[in-house]
Parts: sequence; C-alpha cells; structure tokens
Amino acid sequence: AHMALNLTTFSITARDPRDGTLGVAVSTKVPAVGSLCPFVRFGAGAVSTQAWVNPGLGPMILDRMAQGESADQALGQVIAGETDAELRQLGVVDANGGSAAFTGRDTDAWAGHRTGADYSVQGNMLVGEDTIAAMESTFLSAAVPTLGERLLMALEAGQVAGGDRRGRQSAALIVRGPEVFPLVDLRVDEHPDPVKELRRIFEVAKIELFPFVKALPTARNPHGDFAAVRAAMAPKD
Repeated sequence: AHMALNLTTFSITARDPRDGTLGVAVSTKVPAVGSLCPFVRFGAGAVSTQAWVNPGLGPMILDRMAQGESADQALGQVIAGETDAELRQLGVVDANGGSAAFTGRDTDAWAGHRTGADYSVQGNMLVGEDTIAAMESTFLSAAVPTLGERLLMALEAGQVAGGDRRGRQSAALIVRGPEVFPLVDLRVDEHPDPVKELRRIFEVAKIELFPFVKALPTARNPHGDFAAVRAAMAPKD
C-alpha cells in the first residue's frame, strides 16, 4: 500500500477572457503545494488536482483539452477511468472559458466546489463553505488588470473566510500566456501565513520581476523590450 498525500485545501483555476491567460492559485497545510497541484497550459487550460491527490490527472486532463475536449468532457473522461476517484478533487477551466469540477464522496469535510464562466473554485478539509463562497464572489467582483492579481485576491478572501481547518503552510500562484515562460510563478513552500507571504512576494515581483517578464524576448519579438526597461532603470543624474 502506498500513502497518498492529502492536498489542497482551497484553490481557484481561472481564465482571463481578455487575453486568454490561464492560472491557478492554491493554498494548503502541506509544504510545496505548487509542486503537485497546479497544472497550466496556455491554449489548453488550467487544472488544480487535490484532496488525496493524484498529480498525474492534471496533465491527462490538459492533454485532452489541448485536443479540443471541453473542461467538462476532459474531466469526465479522466475521472471515469480513475481508480480512487472518490478520494479526488479537481477544478478545471479550458481555453474557451468552460469550467468543471469534481469533489469525490470520500474527500474530507467540508468539501465542495463552485464553477462559472472562466473559473472553478474548490476546497476540501475546510472550516466551511464560506471559504469557497468568498473566493467566488471576490474573483467575480475584482476589477483589476491582471489575472494573477484576481487569483491572489480570491485566495486571500478564502483565507480570511476560514481556509484549511488544519492550519496553513504553503501557497502558490501560476499564470501562463502564450510564451514558453510563465507570466507569474510564485511559491511560498513553508510559512506560518503563506497567503499573506505570497502577497508580499507578489508586491515585490510587481516592481522587480514583472517589468522584466514583459520585456523578455519572445517568438514574436525576438529582441524583447530590454531597452525600455534599461532606460527606466538608468540612474537619474
């Protein structure tokens, strides 16, 4: 018998209809949640695989969506073939904004999910449904320019509303666009207040990282925009 890891407590998978970017924000009471839960592929979709986690489900669902299956179809097909499906929880969004979620009967209470156009919010081993409700309403009402910021705000709302009944340990935020590199890939792997620490890192990244990411060379812009970044950072006389 092998031991499965009970992972993720609360997460949101989402798509930004403005630019097609896809992302996941997640937090749990196990170290390094970012290494096992979130799977994001631009042009295919985003998946969070959690509870008694089988990380292999993430890429299987992404592969199906990359071939044109909707979130609902891909999740349904993969769960139908899954050995211990009732121990699993998944949230899925496809590249067209379709969403789907699954909460197995044997996941730990409180467990559940909510889905809508461009998002899926899910959690298990929560204090209560308030966590999911707060994440959903915050995501829907957040009028901020980037998907990363919206995802982080939703995660913060979930933490404030109760979060994981076992406590806190790690958090992660990933957003991908059309490039080979992620637009956002931030992790807090072991911390007493991981969502708060993720926000601190995100604010630093806004100043010290994201401007560089925007300037990186890409297939469409092989030179990148480093001249602009260098000019902006030049010492003032």
